[in-house]
Amino acid sequence: MDTATKNSHPRLDEPIPLLSHLDELKKRLIYSLIAIAVCSFAVYPAVDFVIRDLAKPVGKFIFTGPVEAFWTRFKLAFFMGLFAAMPVVLFQIWSFIQRGLMPKEKHMTRAITVISFVLFAAGASFSYFLIVPVGVKFLLAYGSDVMVPMISVSRYLSFVFGMVFSFGLVFELPLIIGFLVKLGMLQSATLRKQRRFAIVIIFIAAAALTPGPDVFSQVLMALPLLVLYEAGIIVARMIEKRRKQNG
Repeated sequence: MDTATKNSHPRLDEPIPLLSHLDELKKRLIYSLIAIAVCSFAVYPAVDFVIRDLAKPVGKFIFTGPVEAFWTRFKLAFFMGLFAAMPVVLFQIWSFIQRGLMPKEKHMTRAITVISFVLFAAGASFSYFLIVPVGVKFLLAYGSDVMVPMISVSRYLSFVFGMVFSFGLVFELPLIIGFLVKLGMLQSATLRKQRRFAIVIIFIAAAALTPGPDVFSQVLMALPLLVLYEAGIIVARMIEKRRKQNG
């Protein structure tokens, strides 16, 4: 092979130009937005059913503006479309990240996409079916004859979406830990040694991610995070053990 032919193929260890990264990011964003738009359109007929299901913990909603009920349906369709399109969105995210990996590590993209979606769906379902109903009933119990709850549909929807999406994200913690350990950027010994510091960070993260100032919601998020952190340590040890066995 002559010199010109050799120079036409970039070396594997050569850095990818910034413009190439930006073009790839734009392409991944476009694919994700198209998937969300298609899914939002597909799930729109189920919007009224979901609104009735959301209303179960509070009874009935109110709306304070003439267009609030109208736009809430489109807002809910977007949220539902986002969750329905999450496998595509996650695949685009991991496909973009894999550009910075070594060739032998790029085969993990599909497996990581499946695992990340399962974890996200588990976290979102845990929040929607357990945390939100229990949390809303607990918070509404503070009402009285002089403090009557009148729940705006748009604010309630934002609250539920924030909780569900936040739980979906935090359930990715074991995967993120395992991914960093796989790349050699983290060790299980470090995770065990920094457990006390991690507990403080977890409660701070729970306070930042929950869409409300109440301590109850923050604790409900912090407790699963602590369990997921311990699960991440177990995953890290399994990866390190397999690495030693493979030499």
